[in-house]
Amino acid sequence: MPLHDWAATRGWSGVHILWMTEILRWIKPRLPEGFRAYVGTSPVVAIDDPEGEPDVSVRRLEGGTHRSLKDDEPDPFQPDWEVSVATLEEDHSLYLERNGRLVAVVELVSPGNKDGTDKKVKYASRYLGYLTNHVHLLLVDVHPQPYAYSFADRIAARMGVPDQTPLPSPYAISYRVSSGDTTGGWLAVRKFPLIVSAALPVVPLAIGFPDVVPVDLETTYMAAAETAYLA
Repeated sequence: MPLHDWAATRGWSGVHILWMTEILRWIKPRLPEGFRAYVGTSPVVAIDDPEGEPDVSVRRLEGGTHRSLKDDEPDPFQPDWEVSVATLEEDHSLYLERNGRLVAVVELVSPGNKDGTDKKVKYASRYLGYLTNHVHLLLVDVHPQPYAYSFADRIAARMGVPDQTPLPSPYAISYRVSSGDTTGGWLAVRKFPLIVSAALPVVPLAIGFPDVVPVDLETTYMAAAETAYLA
C-alpha cells in the first residue's frame, strides 16, 4: 500500500498503535531465543535533556507531613505564579529485551513529538538517550511537517555522524550502537528516505552484533491502514 500523505490525512492516532502492533507481530516470530518484544507506554520524559528549560518546575514543602487546612486557614503554599499545563502524554513504543536488558526500540514519530521547541528537545534527547545507553533504535517519521525539522538531522549533529546530508521527513532510519564494552563506542546508520504514494521498504532493526531483524514496513503499514479503514 502506498504511503499516505500525512500532512493532509487524519487518523494517525489509530494507525500509530495499530502499526506498532503489526510491527510487533512481525518481529516476534523472527527473534532469536532469549529475546522478549512488547509494546509499552511510557510518559514523555527525556533520558537526557541537556538543552532548554523544563516545562514545569516541582517544589516540595519541608516536613513531609500532610494535613488538611481548616476553612478559615490560609494556604501555606503561595506560588509565585500559576499556569495551566497539559496532561502528561503517553507514548507507545516497541521494546526488545534480552536477559532483562533493553537492547532495541522501535519509535514511530507522531506530529506532537515535533510540536514546539520543548517537544523537539525532549524527544530528540529521548532518542539520543537510547543511543548513548547502547540501545539500538529504529526511528520512523512519516509526517512531513514541520518541513525544516528532522530528528535524524539533529541526532546526526549531536552524535558527530560524518555524513551530515539532510534527511527530511518522511523517512526511516536504523541505528546500530556498540555494546558498551571496553573496545570503545561506535555508531552505524542506515537511512531510508520515504516517498508519499510509494511503497515502504524493508528496514533492518539491529538487536545485537551482527544480528538484525528485517522489518517489513510496507506489510505492517498496509495491515494497520486496512484495520483503520484508511486502505
